[in-house]
Amino acid sequence: MSLVASVRMVLAPPHPAGRPFIIGGVVAIALGLAIGAWLAWLGLIFTLFCLYFFRDPERVPSARPGAVLAAADGRVVLVGPAVPPAELGLGSTPRPRIAIFLSVLDVHVNRVPVDGTITRIAYRHGKFLNASLDKASEDNERNALAIRLPDGREMAVVQIAGLIARRILCDVRQGDAVHAGDRFGIIRFGSRTDIYLPEGIEPLVSVGQIMIGGETVVALL
Repeated sequence: MSLVASVRMVLAPPHPAGRPFIIGGVVAIALGLAIGAWLAWLGLIFTLFCLYFFRDPERVPSARPGAVLAAADGRVVLVGPAVPPAELGLGSTPRPRIAIFLSVLDVHVNRVPVDGTITRIAYRHGKFLNASLDKASEDNERNALAIRLPDGREMAVVQIAGLIARRILCDVRQGDAVHAGDRFGIIRFGSRTDIYLPEGIEPLVSVGQIMIGGETVVALL
């Protein structure tokens, strides 16, 4: 990534979900100027952190036919067969899964991986284990989406809360038509996003690779 692109990403406008936190930081700065410099400094540090964490840069989706895009920024921590969340009703047959771990330094806006229609959204309460662990897929709080492709095949994207994440936000609804690269939600303060590909599709990424949500091609349909 070039220096100009890096600067643009850091200075990207914040996602709307971050506004209450940013406003709170600004209020702390204002109070600190009247009460004490220590509060103003804390407010400034908190505000700058929130501006960075909630940054929402524009992305350019791949025009490659059949491309499945990364649903989040971060590092691939798992690639292999797994059964989609039962609440989505996609069956019990394992299918290729790509798990992307987001640290607090990554962009946390989630992106739609393919063109299609949201057929089901299912939220499940759970634990807040380290999101990089395999068992986080089963045990952690999550929000799962099933997407029907134009050819009738189905795949899934799952937002998973992490060790310090406490809020999953999803901006799409069942029945919505979506396009690859669209924003569909955000997870606050560290998390994971899993992609369950249609059966028979081979992932093009491996553990350790860094993903750019809405741009990196993770598979071809």
